[in-house]
Order: sequence, then structure tokens, then C-alpha cells
Amino acid sequence: MNDWIDLLGYSAACLTTLSFIPQAWHTFKTKDVSGISAGMYGVFTLGVTLWLGYGLALRAWPIVAANAVTLALALAILLMKRRYGQPAPDA
Repeated sequence: MNDWIDLLGYSAACLTTLSFIPQAWHTFKTKDVSGISAGMYGVFTLGVTLWLGYGLALRAWPIVAANAVTLALALAILLMKRRYGQPAPDA
């Protein structure tokens, strides 16, 4: 039974984590962060960090794996929002 549960967890982890790759790739490529909410990504990143801690506490490796990768992608997008999202100063 645990094998089925782990497969379910890893499948869900792969799908939810892979869903971030197109956004991250687009942001890395274009540096266009105009459509990204810093507040939403900040709260989301905090939530993912808590999920990662929860997974580590439970030793639930599908949760750990998914949230470690998602955290890295979300942090990268959030950092790009901070770097590229500032309006250019008037010259």
C-alpha cells in the first residue's frame, strides 16, 4: 500500500513542480516581471518553505522533493521581480 501512496505523492509532486517551469523559463528569458505579483510570490514562497519543513518533519520525501524544487523556482522568480521589477529612474 505504501508504494501506491508514494507513487501518488511523487506524481502529484512532479506535476505541480513542473507547472512552474514555463513561468520561470519565460521570466529568465525575457526578464519581464510586470505580470508577477511580488506579494503573491512572497506569501507563496513562505508557504512552500513551510511545506518543505512539514515534509522534512514527516520524512515524506515526495513533499520534500517537490517543495525543494518549487522553492528554488519561486525564489528565483521573486528575486527577478525584485531586480527587474523596479521602474527605471527618470534621467
